Amino acid sequence: MLALLHTSPVHVPVFDALRDETDPGLALRHFVDEELLRLARRDGPAAVTGAVEAVLGRAVAEGARAVLCTCSTLGGVVEEAGEAGLAVPVLRVDRPMAAAAVAMGPRVVLLAALASTLAPTTALIEEEARRAARAVTVRPVLVDAAWSRFEAGDTEGYVREVAAAADRVADADVIVLAQASMAPAQHLTTTSVPVLSSPGPGFEAAARAARR
Repeated sequence: MLALLHTSPVHVPVFDALRDETDPGLALRHFVDEELLRLARRDGPAAVTGAVEAVLGRAVAEGARAVLCTCSTLGGVVEEAGEAGLAVPVLRVDRPMAAAAVAMGPRVVLLAALASTLAPTTALIEEEARRAARAVTVRPVLVDAAWSRFEAGDTEGYVREVAAAADRVADADVIVLAQASMAPAQHLTTTSVPVLSSPGPGFEAAARAARR
């Protein structure tokens, strides 16, 4: 079984669909806690470390062979909690995307709809660049108008705002969509710059970990 930690229920059908498409025999267990993101935005990601550890402990107790965090704001906290002695692999959904971005060129534009996502994802890309011994410059861009649409339930408007922001990007080798919820915008952009999203590669990595 693969456990997934979400901070929005919109991710549940997305990852169910990925499972059905790529690994239909894999059992999933979804843990959704919107309060974790609210607290992390208000007080910083470290403030929810204890709550994250509790969720991870529940996941393992219920039989998870691996845990995937789909929230980019919490990714670093979740990885650290997993490294603190959890008996199963703990992954963040955006790490495979970050590694792919680093391989595509030195000029990385990072789009995020939440300011709390910018620093953790920038740090992740820079970490992957060091691992790959590549020099990269990460240019973070906050898509100001997008998140209010997401919170209002206007997911189509949210995705359109993100796609429009991607199409305005110039002087980049790759565009990274920081949040898993932004993934549908990847298919609406008209830019010639490659656009990467996290759910597909992140899920594949977690499924492999759960199968081992």
